[in-house]
Amino acid sequence: MSINDYNQVNKNHFLIEGDNGDIEATLDQPDSPERNAIAVCCHPHPLHGGAMTNKVIYTVSRTLAGLGIPSVRFNFRGVGESQGEYDEGKGEQQDLIKVVEWMQQKYPGRPLWLAGFSFGSWIAALQAKKLGAQQLISIAPPVNRFSFDEFEIPDCPWLVVQGDADEVVDPKAVFQWLDDLPKQPEVIRMEGAGHFFHSRLVDLRESMEDKLQAHLPEEL
Repeated sequence: MSINDYNQVNKNHFLIEGDNGDIEATLDQPDSPERNAIAVCCHPHPLHGGAMTNKVIYTVSRTLAGLGIPSVRFNFRGVGESQGEYDEGKGEQQDLIKVVEWMQQKYPGRPLWLAGFSFGSWIAALQAKKLGAQQLISIAPPVNRFSFDEFEIPDCPWLVVQGDADEVVDPKAVFQWLDDLPKQPEVIRMEGAGHFFHSRLVDLRESMEDKLQAHLPEEL
């Protein structure tokens, strides 16, 4: 897919050509000097109001942009202006691949960072190793709702953020799953935080900034 195969709505909001029609996307560009990486962020469940405008994935993407990494948020098929319909995770992985390809053509040679919230963290996790991600960020991974059996632990740094008062994703199930893995990620346990991090988005941003500092690539 050529970098020219998209329809620009405005400078940072556009439609990418996917394998199932257009994919709506928004690019969060750094205000500070850019770093040698790109990021792609995946939103929560499409059938439960999930979209790239979700405040958690917006916060994640803007945090990465604030750290100097161009970050794209996009709508899975059937959400917003993205064409198609929900495909139980299979088609959504293809949407992610297409967006990653677009970013890699726009920013050739830059290492890939993947992030996702809830359902989006499942999609990002399933593709992280296949896509050669250099950083994986999983916000509230829904291990009690979707199968992670096909998840391959990536070789890259992996950050998991989980609120211990999550009313959608069972925190105990997440922490037990992490404890049972052969390779442990870095974990932020947010005391008192629910699934959507109500009144805790600043804490989320600051915690991510703190943990990711050690993994930031060089400035360009």
